[in-house]
Amino acid sequence: MELPRAEPLVSPPAPAGEPEVPDPFLREPEDTYEDQASASDGAAEGISSPSALPAAEEIMLAPAQPSAPSAPRSPGLNKSVPPTPSPAASDEEDEEDVPELFLVGLVLPTMFLPIPNTDPLSTLLTKYISPDKRPPRDLTGDYSRAGGELHPLIMTNSWRAIARQARDRIVEADPEDVPYILSLWYLRLSSLARMRLFNQTSAECTNLFAVLNAVEPREARDYLFDRILPFELEVLHARLKYWAGDHIGHLDALAALLRRCKAKARAARADPAAAAMWTERGARVCLIIASQLIEMRDYTAAATLLEPLCSQPGGVSSPALRSAVARVYLQGGYVALAAKHFAAVAEDPTADPVQKRMNAALFASAEGDWPRAIAELQRILATDPENFAAVNNLAVALLNQGRLQEAIQVLEAALQMSPATIVTAEPFLFNLSTLYELRSAAGADKKRELLIEVAKWAGDGLRTTCLKLPTT
Repeated sequence: MELPRAEPLVSPPAPAGEPEVPDPFLREPEDTYEDQASASDGAAEGISSPSALPAAEEIMLAPAQPSAPSAPRSPGLNKSVPPTPSPAASDEEDEEDVPELFLVGLVLPTMFLPIPNTDPLSTLLTKYISPDKRPPRDLTGDYSRAGGELHPLIMTNSWRAIARQARDRIVEADPEDVPYILSLWYLRLSSLARMRLFNQTSAECTNLFAVLNAVEPREARDYLFDRILPFELEVLHARLKYWAGDHIGHLDALAALLRRCKAKARAARADPAAAAMWTERGARVCLIIASQLIEMRDYTAAATLLEPLCSQPGGVSSPALRSAVARVYLQGGYVALAAKHFAAVAEDPTADPVQKRMNAALFASAEGDWPRAIAELQRILATDPENFAAVNNLAVALLNQGRLQEAIQVLEAALQMSPATIVTAEPFLFNLSTLYELRSAAGADKKRELLIEVAKWAGDGLRTTCLKLPTT
C-alpha cells in the first residue's frame, strides 16, 4: 500500500520509470538503470544567497497625497539563476511500490507435524537381523553432529536432520524475512518428500499455502506469488495431487504451470535473462509432465512433448535429451522411431562417445542382440569403471544370456567399489535381490546380508521394497 505524499514545491522531472525489484530467493537477474540527478550538498556553487535587505530608498512625495512606501528591493532581484536542482531519488522512493510483508503465520510451531522416530528400513532390521549384527542407525535427526552444515547432511542423505534443522530455523526467523523463510520451507518439504512421508508433506504444504493465500491486500499477495515465492514450491504444491492419487489432476496443475512459464517468457522478451529463466523453467515442467505420462504408460504423448526440446534456439542440439526420447520410444515398442533418434545422436559431433555406446547397447538389447550389447557396455566400463548405469545394464544383458553368476559378480563388485553410491540406486538393489532369488534357495540369506550392507550406508527415505523382503 502506498502512503500519500505531499506535492513538492517545484515541478518534478518527468518520471523515468522505476526498476523492477529482483526476486531475492530465486536470484533473478537484476535490471540496471541510470540514477536520476542527485541533489547537491548545500547550495550549488556560484549561487549566492540573497543579501540582507538594504535601507529603504528615499520616498518621493506627491503634491496631493503621500503615496505608500514601495517595498524594499533586492539588488539581485532580476539576476538570472540556475533552475532548482531536481530532488534526489531516495531509497524510500525506490521501494515505495514494494509491499511490506510480515507473515507471522509462516513461523508458528503449529504449522509443523512431528517426524516419526522410525522408518521401514529399521522395521526390516528388527525383523530379519539379530541385535548383535544390526548396524546402528540414528533416527533422532540430530543435525548438530554436522556442525549445522547443510552439505554433509545432503551427501549422507540425512533428510530427517535437514527437515528438523529447517523447522527450527523457521520458528526462530524474523517474520519480515519472507524470502529466507520460504527457502527454509522448501528445504523442509522437500526433505519430508525424500523420506517418503507424503501425507505429512501434503499436510504441511497445505498449511503453508493457506497462509500465503490469506495475505491481504490483493496487491501484496500478487507481489508475493510473482516475485518472492520460489518456483520450486509451486511445483511441489502441484505434486500434492499426485500423492493423493489424482494423476490427471497432477497433469492439469503442471499444465497450468507450463502455461504460466510460456506467458512470462513471452512478456519478458525485452529482458533476455528473464526470458531465458522462464524458458528453462518451462522445460523443467515439460520433463516432469513427460515423466508422469511415462508412468501412466502414455509413451507417445511423452515423446511428442519432449521432441521439440531436442533442438534448442540457435541450432544447438541436445544429444542427451534426444537419447531419452529414443528410450521412451523403445519402452513403447516403437523401435523404428527410436532408431531414428539414436542415429541422429550417433551423427552428432557434440554427443559424448559414452552416450553413443550406451545408445548402441540399448538398441542392441531391444533387437535381442545380447552379445553386441555386452560388448558395447564392456567398452564403456573399460574407460569408466564407475559408470554404474552401464554396470546395471551389463548385469541385465548377462542374465538374458543365462550367465547368472557373472551378473551377480558384476553387481557385487560395484557394491564393494562404491557402497555409498550403490545403496541409493533402488533399481540396482532390486536387480541384485532378484538375481539372488534366481540363483538358489540361499537367496534369502544373501538378501539379509544385502540388508545389513544397505543399512550401513543408506540414509533416510530408501524404498525398502527394492530389497524384496516382506515386512509381514
